[in-house]
Amino acid sequence: MTGFGTAEAVCGAKKIIAEVKSLNSKQLDLNIRLPQAFRYIEQNLRTDVAQQLLRGKVDISITVETIEGSASSSINLPVVEKYRDQILEMSRTLGIPEPTDWYATLLRLPDAVKNELNATDVDDDQLDTATQVTLQAVAKAIDFRKHEGERLEHFFEEKIAAIQALLLEVPQYEQARLDKIRGRILENLNKLEGVTIDNNRLEQEMIFYIEKLDIAEEKLRLQNHLDYFLDTLHNGEGQGKKLGFISQEMGREINTLGSKANHAEMQNLVVRMKDHLEQIKEQVLNVL
Repeated sequence: MTGFGTAEAVCGAKKIIAEVKSLNSKQLDLNIRLPQAFRYIEQNLRTDVAQQLLRGKVDISITVETIEGSASSSINLPVVEKYRDQILEMSRTLGIPEPTDWYATLLRLPDAVKNELNATDVDDDQLDTATQVTLQAVAKAIDFRKHEGERLEHFFEEKIAAIQALLLEVPQYEQARLDKIRGRILENLNKLEGVTIDNNRLEQEMIFYIEKLDIAEEKLRLQNHLDYFLDTLHNGEGQGKKLGFISQEMGREINTLGSKANHAEMQNLVVRMKDHLEQIKEQVLNVL
């Protein structure tokens, strides 16, 4: 959901500039800053922007500059006086000379010249221009998001393919895993002295125990989640939350595989799956 866009236009004696910044957020958190004289358009802007950006922490800044020659500019005398007093004090304290050109020095300081923009200075054309400029900046932010989305699509495809490849490696260790579990149980039983073992009952219990460690369902569900993730990624818009839910389900199946593994090589595969999945979870927050 990261995006940035800016646009500007001249209308009458004003240059209107709009800047849009978007960061990640579960919901739409919209903040609009604009001059007081342009507050009339804020509510409509909120509605239009919300329909287009949907989610994200969005900051919109609208600034209005008076073109040279406008009579609305004036010297901010109280501010200039304070600057002069501070400069004189600095000169005495530091033992440095006073400025040789007071006018140039003072008028370059922040807020020394103020541009007063009153509601009576703003006409309908300027209000319309401010709206259009803002929507142009929003459109550019959306284009930025789309480019980011294309990059993320390739990223997710690579990570899902990596988990898929690891999942396909699991079966080669399953028989060795079961043989190892069976061998460990028999080895421990053989250490017991003076105990008579019913082989039929032992076989039943061993089958029951090994069935509890069966991972066929986990493999199938994980495969289904991988397929569903890609299908959701490639179809429809505004699927960010859904992809987040699917990645959580993938995590559950991978964790269960790990808890049932009882085999070093399979545990290694699970750890690598988790690493890829964590990267997916981090980046899925960037998806609308």
